[in-house]
Amino acid sequence: MADFDYIIIGAGTAGCVLADRLSADGRSRVLILEAGGSDRRFWIRTPIGYGRTFADPAVNWKYHTQPNPGLNGRSIYWPRGRVIGGSSSINALVYCRGMPADFDDWRDLGNVGWGWDDVRPYFEKSERRVDASGAVRSDGPLDVKDVTPFLHPTRRNWLDAAAELGLPVTDDFNGLHPEGFGCYQVTIRDGLRRSAADAFLRPALRREGVRLETQAWVSKIRFEQRRAVGVEYSRGGTAHYAAANREVILCGGAVNSPQLLQLSGIGPAARLASAGIAPLLDNPAVGANLQDHLAVVYSFKATRPTLNDELHSPIRQLIAGMRYLLARRGPLALSVNQFGGFARANPQAARPDVQLYFNPVTYGTGDATRTRIKLDAFSGFYLCFQPTRPTSTGRIDIAGPDFRLPPRIAPNYLSTEKDIADVVHGGRLLQSIARTRAIRSLILEPLAPDLCALSPEELLADFRARASTVYHPVSTCRMGRHPVDSVVDASLKVHGVERLRVVDASVFPTVTSANTNAPTVMVAQKAADLIQQKDS
Repeated sequence: MADFDYIIIGAGTAGCVLADRLSADGRSRVLILEAGGSDRRFWIRTPIGYGRTFADPAVNWKYHTQPNPGLNGRSIYWPRGRVIGGSSSINALVYCRGMPADFDDWRDLGNVGWGWDDVRPYFEKSERRVDASGAVRSDGPLDVKDVTPFLHPTRRNWLDAAAELGLPVTDDFNGLHPEGFGCYQVTIRDGLRRSAADAFLRPALRREGVRLETQAWVSKIRFEQRRAVGVEYSRGGTAHYAAANREVILCGGAVNSPQLLQLSGIGPAARLASAGIAPLLDNPAVGANLQDHLAVVYSFKATRPTLNDELHSPIRQLIAGMRYLLARRGPLALSVNQFGGFARANPQAARPDVQLYFNPVTYGTGDATRTRIKLDAFSGFYLCFQPTRPTSTGRIDIAGPDFRLPPRIAPNYLSTEKDIADVVHGGRLLQSIARTRAIRSLILEPLAPDLCALSPEELLADFRARASTVYHPVSTCRMGRHPVDSVVDASLKVHGVERLRVVDASVFPTVTSANTNAPTVMVAQKAADLIQQKDS
């Protein structure tokens, strides 16, 4: 048994930020417990190594959902980081804040202090912005790099397609005008992945009062009455207990945070009782309100060489590997996600309603499980879209009293008429893009199904048959004013108990319009201020 001021459960994105911020005074004793192991792995450090970690059980929880009625009864593979840095160590490195209006939505739902003007400084606090020339434009710890000069030449086709359709182009998805076609910024420094562990946790670990335990699987938060006092965890087959003098902070993410709350007696009372867990606090919102982005990919054989040509054959892989090792350059030093944008697929949309991807690569064709990534043997590229603000909600619940059992994930995808309409609008916009002269000039032949040959009804049917997650689950411990439909308040304290907060993507009131890693960093930065204000 050991005493700490703060216990942080999970060394994922949010946990890394909090470890840094809460220990910065040099006096606080902070314990970080991580179920996974070391991130000191070549394929984690290498940006394009995402293709290897996507299904590596050494660093990945490798979850699967329950069968989804809206997706023809299919179970979907959900990779989530089980390693220091969490999903920031295995993601595709794209950094997007989201649309400013996303956060005004949060505020308008009653979450005071979470509008765009409130949260923007917390994004900026984290960011080390590096422009296309390599000049550093801000001095935060997390690199957000514009790698435009190093991207594939098909960038010109993508921007020309926007011009043909009369759609805007932006040079900064994280700037004042994020709507439009452009190039994604990525969390890379000197050709290496810059995860939350690199940016935030490692500086914290140099401080005397900070302790990290890996392979430490938390089984329960312990309470005295309704006051969190510590955590029970298993490490190396041995049970441990650590006490928290100030707060326990749950940073397990959208899957593991509601799971641990339920295992600790906070959740739907009937569900807990059926699992043999004595309810401490009946709150059906724990695990509810699950949202996620869905996307579908359309692949094409290309008329010109793409990343497939640079990385498919063993000799090409050797050349690319040597170039990377010697100079930190080439395709291994970049994210697989290069081009994309935010557009209004529905002409009546008040703001962008789809996120787009256009990448000079194809992979996984013929692999229906999508649990591995292998580049195709021909020149190819793909187009992809995801509706940005789905309204379907699902649940995550424990499968039983054993903390080692994976939870039951039921996303309930495509269960609203709006989400179904968004799919058709998005598919038709993607068809318009594929029919531009700029993109047609790249198409040697489409791979089945042929995007441009699909009717609106067939677009929906194909989406149901092939769409999958974009790995953005949120809202299972949603922030809100009332414990009836939320789990934490605007200061991220768990309703109905003391000295317990949740800080991760599970607290998002709604899913943001883009990739969720950047707003998770922001949430943790703001949470640190809220915690320190309380303790000052």
